[in-house]
Amino acid sequence: QVSLVESGGGLVQAGGSLRLSCTASGRTLRPYAMGWFRQAPGKEREFVAGISWLSGRTTYADSVKGRFTISRDNAETTVYLQMNMLKPEDTAVYYCAARRGVGIVTTLQDYDYWGQGTQVTVSS
Repeated sequence: QVSLVESGGGLVQAGGSLRLSCTASGRTLRPYAMGWFRQAPGKEREFVAGISWLSGRTTYADSVKGRFTISRDNAETTVYLQMNMLKPEDTAVYYCAARRGVGIVTTLQDYDYWGQGTQVTVSS
């Protein structure tokens, strides 16, 4: 089984930055694509960013384009989400997810593994 652990959440003022990390164990269970989702209070969990297994191609939700960047380390063990110019509407629990496969998928039901989530709170 693949285990995912997120870190890096916290409280930040609007306009500030945070960098989330997701460390995966069971790295031999490949190929797998990675994604970030978030869930705000009273809202459904939504796709934020994804990265493919081999090419490193990325995709983003329209709401975060130009502000967030997803990346992975060279060993393919950790995935990051750099969040800049944060807004109060970015406040949510952020979840790391992984799926067996190469390509990016934006629908949460297609992901096989999930982290516990990390809270991001942006004050105005």
